Amino acid sequence: MLLITRKSGESVRIPYTALVAGKVVPSAPARRRGPAASYEELARISARAWRPVESERLGDWELRAARGFTRRANSVLPLGDPGRPLDEALSTVRRWYGERGLPAYVQTATGAEGTQEPLCAELERRGWVREVTAELWTGALAPVADRGEAEGVRLAREADEAWLARYQRKGVSEVALRVLGSAGPGGAGSGPSVWFATVPGAAGSEAPAAVGRCVVDGRWAGFAAVEVDPALRRRGLATAVMTALARQALDEGASAAWLQVERDNTAARELYTRLGFAPHHAYHHYRAPETGADGRYEAP
Repeated sequence: MLLITRKSGESVRIPYTALVAGKVVPSAPARRRGPAASYEELARISARAWRPVESERLGDWELRAARGFTRRANSVLPLGDPGRPLDEALSTVRRWYGERGLPAYVQTATGAEGTQEPLCAELERRGWVREVTAELWTGALAPVADRGEAEGVRLAREADEAWLARYQRKGVSEVALRVLGSAGPGGAGSGPSVWFATVPGAAGSEAPAAVGRCVVDGRWAGFAAVEVDPALRRRGLATAVMTALARQALDEGASAAWLQVERDNTAARELYTRLGFAPHHAYHHYRAPETGADGRYEAP
C-alpha cells in the first residue's frame, strides 16, 4: 500500500497497482512556503487542534460535544452536505445536543471562497441567532520565530498547574484539560503535536507571567490561549511566548501559522498585525431558537 498526503493534509492509502504514474516532489524550504490556503483546509486544521470529547457524523457534518467547554468544541462543523434536507438535519442537531443537556450551535464561516454565506442565511431565516463572531487569521511562521527573544520561555507537552493558573478560563475541568491536550489525527498520519509555553512569574507569584499553546499539524502551526498577567502587559511577553512556540513549530517542519481572535480584542489584533498575520475569514456560532411549550420550533 502507498500512503498519499493530499493538499488538504488528509492522508489516504491506495494499492500499488492503482498507481499509474508519479514523481517525487521535493519539499520547499520551510521558511519560503507561503500561508495561502482554502477555507476548507483551515477549517479542518483548526478543528483538529481543538478536539471535542465526543463527536458524531451527520453526512459531511460533524457534531461535537465537550460538556459545554467552549463553543468550538460544542458545535456542529458543517463542511459539506448533511445527507438529508436542512430542516431534518437541524432537527437531528437539536435532538443530539438536547440529549446531552447542551444548547445546539452551528459554526459557520463567511468572507472567503468556499465559505457558508447561504447556510448563514438559511439559519437566520429559521430563527437561529448569531451569538459570537470571530476571525481566523493566517501568516508566515518564520517572521514570528525571528521576531524577538524567547529566553525564559519554557515549553512542555502538557498543561501543568502553573500554566492553568494563568489560563483565562477559571475552574478548568478534566474535560477542559482533555480538549486542551487533544488533537488529531493529523497531516502525515502521526497526528498533530501539542505544545504549552510558560513564562514563570516573579518569586512568590501564584501564576506565570504569560502562557500560550501551539498545535503543529503538517505545514500549519496554530496558536491559542496566549495570556499575559495584566500587570505585565506591553512588555513583549506575548511575543516571546509566540516566538518560542514558532521556533519549535519550524523545527517540526511547519511554515505557516493561524490563530483565532475576536473582533473586539484590540490589543491582540494589534500584536498579531505586527507579527505579520492578517484576516482570512470570519466564523460565527449560531444558536438554535427557543422552542415552544411542546418542544417544537415554529418558523416565523
